Amino acid sequence: MSKGGIGIGSASIILVFAVLCLAIFSLISLSVANGDQALVAAETDMVEAYYEADSLAEQVLDLIVKAWPFVDNNYLGVNISTSWQGGGEYATVEFVCAISSRKELTVEVMFTDDGYTVRRWKMQDAVVWTFDPSTPIWQGNSFWVGGS
Repeated sequence: MSKGGIGIGSASIILVFAVLCLAIFSLISLSVANGDQALVAAETDMVEAYYEADSLAEQVLDLIVKAWPFVDNNYLGVNISTSWQGGGEYATVEFVCAISSRKELTVEVMFTDDGYTVRRWKMQDAVVWTFDPSTPIWQGNSFWVGGS
């Protein structure tokens, strides 16, 4: 004797479907959260490494300013290059502090009789990209096979 309406079997199927949907959405949320955590950790490491290199660059610059014009080629493990330009009117001092294996902090300072000016304090790639001519590159020829 059927009375019409939803039976216990239909309600169970809907309940199982709802539980499966919630489980899938929770797994997707967990996956996204793990990915975000990895990105935040990588960014935190990069920022921390940058400020360590920045601090080292500040210390090296302080030592250079105190020792000017008698600058050594190495302070605190950082190689320093000095070049006189403009017929000896001013000198350019350059050094690089490593941030990571792929990034570095490049510093260029100009010294004159009036003092010094920081001309460059820049984070840049440590590895220079070079073109590999053996890599096949599409030259613009049509690859359309069919047609009339």
